[in-house]
Amino acid sequence: MPSRLIINADDFGLTPGINRSIIELHQAGVLTSATLMATGAAFDDAVVLARANPSLGVGCHLVFTDGAPASPPEHIPSLIGPDGKNFRPSLLHFVRALLSGQIREEDLVREAYAQIARLQQAGIRITHVDTHKHTHLFPAVARPLLSVLQQASIGAIRNPFEPDFTQRLAHADFKRRMQINLLNRLQPSFTRHPQIENRAVVTTAGTVGVSATGNLNAETLAEILNSLPDEGSFELVCHPGYNDRDLDRVTTRLRSHREVEMKALLAAIPERLAQPNAPALIHFGSLQPAHT
Repeated sequence: MPSRLIINADDFGLTPGINRSIIELHQAGVLTSATLMATGAAFDDAVVLARANPSLGVGCHLVFTDGAPASPPEHIPSLIGPDGKNFRPSLLHFVRALLSGQIREEDLVREAYAQIARLQQAGIRITHVDTHKHTHLFPAVARPLLSVLQQASIGAIRNPFEPDFTQRLAHADFKRRMQINLLNRLQPSFTRHPQIENRAVVTTAGTVGVSATGNLNAETLAEILNSLPDEGSFELVCHPGYNDRDLDRVTTRLRSHREVEMKALLAAIPERLAQPNAPALIHFGSLQPAHT
């Protein structure tokens, strides 16, 4: 049985240009999944496009930092940043608060439910959940989040950890490899969560492309695709989009490179699919939890 690959675009709903690129790539057969931001400026546009393209798997891209909440700020005070309205402005600020015990689990649960509910109320069948900046790699986020998913009957979650084989590739420089290796020390605790162990919530064998974020050009993508094992399910995370005026209005470090990623997907995915032992392209809805 060949390996299976989910090609997921994050940031669906952030801008109309990102939404348009996701749909174009899906219709071109090189992207199978996207995760939708509940409070993204282009949320309504993304919902219309998702409903018009039912073969696209749509997950919920839960945001706990660098964005606006779906809950009233006074209901989730431990998640709110200095302005009193939005989340903390950076991953570093969030992690410092998390590790110092400032973030309350009940606030994470309340906000996760609020973001998931917004997608469900818009008619989106949620295939899975992941988190902005991969915050659920921390046990203090993954634990309440997995409980929410089980209660909400959402059967899959991103495995936020990158497999060893991609860290040895040329695109990952020494500093990036050290960062990934350090974060991967949290992986055993992720796999030991009861929902993961008993497959009430399923995941992949790992997410590739994390170490290539900001460097996912056609050459790098081909290198990653050619290194995939012959068996197992994996996710490729990407951030395609058009670098337009709408993108200028939002906070993101990925700007011109979003168009580089679009071109990389259009070039490298068909080439890999034409080779022997090509991976089967799926979305998270094709992974089956134990209770289904």
